[in-house]
Amino acid sequence: MIHPTAIVEPGAQLGADCEIGPYCVLGPHVVLGDRCKLHAHVVIGGHTTLGEGNEIFPFASLGQQTQDLKWKGGVTRTQIGDFNTFRESVTVNSATGDGEVTVVGSHNHILAYSHIAHNVVLGNHIIMSNVATLAGHVTVEDYAVVGGLAAVHQFCRIGRMAIIGGCSKVVQDVPPFMLADGNPAVTRTLNKVGLERQGVPAEAQAALKQAHRLLFREGLTITNALARIEKDLPPLPEIQHLVAFVRASERGICR
Repeated sequence: MIHPTAIVEPGAQLGADCEIGPYCVLGPHVVLGDRCKLHAHVVIGGHTTLGEGNEIFPFASLGQQTQDLKWKGGVTRTQIGDFNTFRESVTVNSATGDGEVTVVGSHNHILAYSHIAHNVVLGNHIIMSNVATLAGHVTVEDYAVVGGLAAVHQFCRIGRMAIIGGCSKVVQDVPPFMLADGNPAVTRTLNKVGLERQGVPAEAQAALKQAHRLLFREGLTITNALARIEKDLPPLPEIQHLVAFVRASERGICR
């Protein structure tokens, strides 16, 4: 179903049962999986691939050239998974360097005016509220929530099941399972509501609460806090993921 005012350039590939609304434009290197739905005025350019069941609302722009001034040309890509929602005026930029990729996983809900910059890696089941902004090379792990009008500095990481409060300025990594808020953002507490919604066991929630206390309330260095966590707390998957995330941080964590 392609509206007569839409432009689908030769070379574009559309899967079965796609709907292309009025005044949409698809470039010659665009690939859509089955059952994608594009509402009016959607533009998809560059070497961009979408999986199945994505829904894209008016004035969204996906896969266009990076805004990074280091752009020197070449073939860059945007890779998007399955069953994502991109609301009105969302922008997803392609990567900067030749052969590089901007990646969006599956089952994400990206609300109006949000921006996903070059070389971002977005996991699965993520919510970005209205006007949330990710700078280049940001990584967001599964089930994270980025509040409205929040801005994340380039090269930062947002951990699994973390939540960022609205209007926050994130300049360091947000650890998994935590709630960060402020300008600049600091880690306030455990994301208890998020953990409960995702069915994290009570034992793991209790251990994460103790890990939060050691990392953010005891005045310990990061090295000493991690050593205490590994010594005192059970080696649950959630604890191991938190420790590995913090230990791998290059920008430091929001404290």
